[in-house]
Amino acid sequence: MTTHYEQIVFSLVDGVARITLNRPERLNSFTDVMRGEITRALDEAHDTPGLRGVVITGAGRGFCAGQDLADRKPLPAGQRRDLSEGLMTGYRPLLERLRSMPVPVVCVVNGVAAGAGMSFVLACDVVFAVESAKFVPAFNKIGLVPDMGGSWFLPRLVGEGRAMGMALFGETLTARQAADCGLIWRCVPDADLDKTLDEVSATLAQAPTKALVATRQALRASADNTLMQQFDLEAELQRAMGYTEDYLEGMTAFAEKRPPRFMGE
Repeated sequence: MTTHYEQIVFSLVDGVARITLNRPERLNSFTDVMRGEITRALDEAHDTPGLRGVVITGAGRGFCAGQDLADRKPLPAGQRRDLSEGLMTGYRPLLERLRSMPVPVVCVVNGVAAGAGMSFVLACDVVFAVESAKFVPAFNKIGLVPDMGGSWFLPRLVGEGRAMGMALFGETLTARQAADCGLIWRCVPDADLDKTLDEVSATLAQAPTKALVATRQALRASADNTLMQQFDLEAELQRAMGYTEDYLEGMTAFAEKRPPRFMGE
């Protein structure tokens, strides 16, 4: 039975889970409830037999404006808040679950992604964004450092020089600029938002899932491997792929000159 959610919308169709952040009146900013619900939805998807992929997007005109500061109870005058507590109890479980999903996670950014919302986007495997979307590092504007893994993802995606500029100056990037510098994969017209969501879902539902997951594993490992270590990993993964049903189907379809019908097995 599907869990009831208050601040997200969760659906599962043709083996693809779709999670929509659903606080449009607050630009889908994070609350304790929303973070917990996203984590539970990912858990539910993770435990679903035959899962082929996860697609994440937002409702309304924003994707996620970061932490909702109004969700935190005000402190008595003169007291300070230990900000690490919220990171460790709320954001870390979400980040760990997101990065450990057994299938590709694709984010389709429908509007502004700021602060922790931007970090959340960068934690996904592939990112599409509509042309009106904006990426706002934001942390330096309130005297903080990038969190939710943002300081780890940024230099790996765009290089240290660009990452320093983004983080230290906190300038807003358009979706087009984000695509041009490699922060995201692709920028699409705003009018194509729903079309992109459907096409991404259909692609994941029809893909050779095990091959995609193995490809992701190889790419993630490459930063820490030598060339020959990476070569050995490729050989190990390729050996495993050669025994999948999807590889057999792919070769059969190639010989028969027809599109393959991958089942994710």
